[in-house]
Amino acid sequence: MRAIAVSAFGADPALVELPKPEPEAGEVRVRIEYAALNPCDWQAAQGSPDAGPARRVFPLVVGVDFAGRVDMIGRGANRFRVGDQVFGRIGDAHDFGRAGGPTARAGTYCDYVSVPQDSAITFVPAGLPLRTAAALPSAGMTAAQILESAVLRGHESLLVIGAAGGVGSCLTQLASARDVRVIAAVRGDEHQRMAALGATVTIDTTERPLEAAVRESCPDGVDALVDLVSTIPEAFAARAALVRTGGIALTTRGVAAGAALPADVTGIDFRLEPSPVLLDVLAAGAAEGVLRVPIDIELPLEKAPQALDRNRTGGGRGKTVIALRSRTTRADP
Repeated sequence: MRAIAVSAFGADPALVELPKPEPEAGEVRVRIEYAALNPCDWQAAQGSPDAGPARRVFPLVVGVDFAGRVDMIGRGANRFRVGDQVFGRIGDAHDFGRAGGPTARAGTYCDYVSVPQDSAITFVPAGLPLRTAAALPSAGMTAAQILESAVLRGHESLLVIGAAGGVGSCLTQLASARDVRVIAAVRGDEHQRMAALGATVTIDTTERPLEAAVRESCPDGVDALVDLVSTIPEAFAARAALVRTGGIALTTRGVAAGAALPADVTGIDFRLEPSPVLLDVLAAGAAEGVLRVPIDIELPLEKAPQALDRNRTGGGRGKTVIALRSRTTRADP
């Protein structure tokens, strides 16, 4: 099968040929039609000496999100059948490809993947295109769980740094649906698109300083901050200074523990906990049109390395999806 993989940490992702995975007991093999790009894809491919590279299995296939059709069932009872349309997310981005882990070499930028039936995989509801389903797992589940972690119930203010991406777009919609006042910080002119997703205020950080713009909207500070961008504790701490007394500052980049936050601001290092139940809820919302999943661009598998580099350098808007289906595969319903 075709796959986008790295031969070692830090190596450039490349198109390779690998054997099809064989589903073990309790697993299903999915013929992937679409995969979705997430920042954790290129982060995991880069790796680090502290991540235990000796335990990794190379070539390491990139990707965690997928949508497609079940084409083989492993031994034993199984809730899926061959031909079922499914979507989901494979194991933790820092664990996939680890020898002795859930699935060696596991990734989703490939033609086939085998996953446990009780993992974060579920049926695609009627009316939801596979392309949209593929873009939903990481971004949608992250946004939903962030909203719970930030304890926002309505009428509060939420500053989202990096709001134009996949997670930010979903978070803006889910928060707005709770009557949370979303202040979307983006790079470039995204005012019209973010307003359509429910943002009350959109700040183009390439045009004006973030702090001045936020203080203009919320003189006493925001109730919560979700920082999807900052990669160093100092940058996260500077943005957390915009949070009011007793508020919450959350990061998806693991830098809260090392940040010198104001004493009266609670810092949270967010970690996603995928589940099929949450996937069902999000998919139903997307199928009903309540949750939109903005797709920035669709690319063929061979263009995935360039897409990863584009995302790494901050060029993405909405979601990027990787198309793996052949021209003879029938269209989504």
